[in-house]
Amino acid sequence: MEINVLDIKGQETGRKVTLNESIFGIEPNDHVIYLDVKRYLADQRQGTAKAKERSEHAGSTRKLGRQKGGGGARHGDINSPLLRGGGRVFGPRPRDYRFKLNKKTIVLARKSALSYKAQENAIIVVEDFNFEAPKTKEFINVVKNLKVDGKKVLMVLPESNKNVYLSARNLQRSEVALAASLSTYKVLNADVMVITENSLKTIDSVLNK
Repeated sequence: MEINVLDIKGQETGRKVTLNESIFGIEPNDHVIYLDVKRYLADQRQGTAKAKERSEHAGSTRKLGRQKGGGGARHGDINSPLLRGGGRVFGPRPRDYRFKLNKKTIVLARKSALSYKAQENAIIVVEDFNFEAPKTKEFINVVKNLKVDGKKVLMVLPESNKNVYLSARNLQRSEVALAASLSTYKVLNADVMVITENSLKTIDSVLNK
């Protein structure tokens, strides 16, 4: 699949790039996409939810009523889960929600997500660029020139670029990502991907090891 290379003004440069069929042209696997997105979202969870159980409440341990004959369940002291203000039964505890997937599964999920974007014609290739200083207005102009304003844009760069990152940071529907650490979730969450030429080479080297 060939794509025209544009500059940041939205004009064709006269060059074309060929997307690697082994990455952008495979039959997407929905199940591995589900697993990798689930893994990514699980990694974002803090896992700090905590509720006090019966033994952790500060309250009297005096038995409130007799064991039998009260007409209801036995509950003992005021910290009982049966009473208002008592402890919680099997409440949440701090835990780590992260889980691992095989590397081949993660690679296949990323290839599947990129293939979906290629099928949707939601990939734009631009020549490598840089900003002299962080300016949100310049990034907005790039998005408008590429005619993707109003869409969720994922800008993929070959390496960390502070000026471009800071220029896009305040924009709600734009995000900058590195080609080497591209995630399945971010690819699928974007309406359109803007990939620089060198980023394509990085993606090829990372996903075709």
